[in-house]
Amino acid sequence: MARGKAISVKIATPKIIKALETKLAELNKNYESQEANEAKYKKAYEKWQKEIGKWAIDRFAKAENIRTNYRSWNNSLNIDFDLTTNGTDFPAEPTKDYEVLHTHSYREMKQEIENAIRILKMTDEETVNTSTYNAVAQYL
Repeated sequence: MARGKAISVKIATPKIIKALETKLAELNKNYESQEANEAKYKKAYEKWQKEIGKWAIDRFAKAENIRTNYRSWNNSLNIDFDLTTNGTDFPAEPTKDYEVLHTHSYREMKQEIENAIRILKMTDEETVNTSTYNAVAQYL
């Protein structure tokens, strides 16, 4: 399709309302479960930090560019070193399998979806035109 050409379609209003209600329920569920997901990720990340530390200590004999820093005021020693690796022989870092949704973003999205649902429920039109669909398409 060439750029600049508009698509003109009519979509049934009840279908749009149903899709928005489904998306709103999904948004609420994701926001509510975010704290549990974050705790799960943090636990996995802390476990990985211990694994990667053990992995590095086991290979300290191959370390290059060793740097030390002793702080006498609190009796602490910091040791930094570099290890060359092929990128596949160390534990994989955990990744977030969820999208972080900040409170202000959540509230804004929720309010816009709820407003769109209210407006669409008030209409007598059987179909939604393309411009109206484009206004809510980002949430579908």
